[in-house]
Amino acid sequence: MNEQQQSLETLQDIKRMMERSGRFISLSGLSGVSAGICALVGAAVAYPYVERHKDGLTSCKISSGLSGGMESIVQLPLFWIAAATFCAALLSSFIFTFLKSRREHTALWGSSARRLLINVSVPLLAGGFILLRLIQQGNNSLLAPGCLIFYGLALINASKYTLNEIRYLGYCQIILGIIGLWYGGYGLYLWAFGFGVLHIVYGAYMWWKYEKNLQKDILTT
Repeated sequence: MNEQQQSLETLQDIKRMMERSGRFISLSGLSGVSAGICALVGAAVAYPYVERHKDGLTSCKISSGLSGGMESIVQLPLFWIAAATFCAALLSSFIFTFLKSRREHTALWGSSARRLLINVSVPLLAGGFILLRLIQQGNNSLLAPGCLIFYGLALINASKYTLNEIRYLGYCQIILGIIGLWYGGYGLYLWAFGFGVLHIVYGAYMWWKYEKNLQKDILTT
């Protein structure tokens, strides 16, 4: 009986090792927290600008700027706020993920990371082109919901190659995006909740589940 139990445990260990080898597990929960904080800061900076154009950003000045091509879009403050928020979130997420990979002595870049990157990029790139076209046509109220929906699809698509819990974050983003399709005036609030609050909650949960005990073990050794 003991031999059978040992054999089952050995098989389970092998199964877990195979799953880990095929998945990118270096994502840090603190990466989600930092990305969420960056999103909330970005939303706070954008809020006064959005409040001055409450009608879904449909004032003549903004609509003409959004539909006038990339040169006009780049001149908008919202473009630079969004770009700075994205860069800050990406940089902070990379730093925490890099530190986690060093602690666990795992490779940061490999076949699993490449598969993850590809599966994240396809929905995001497709969504980016669609959103760009919406901007050119002046459908500004669909920007925030579109960002949430395509980001959620990217997370679900990538969950096969990283931690399973990320798919639930993707579901929540899609639900928020769908709600935003009917409540365009609350786009910034839904965007802040999805990219900000949900990321912080998700990141804190992942850190508590996967990294808290690991850091204790490192400190005690």
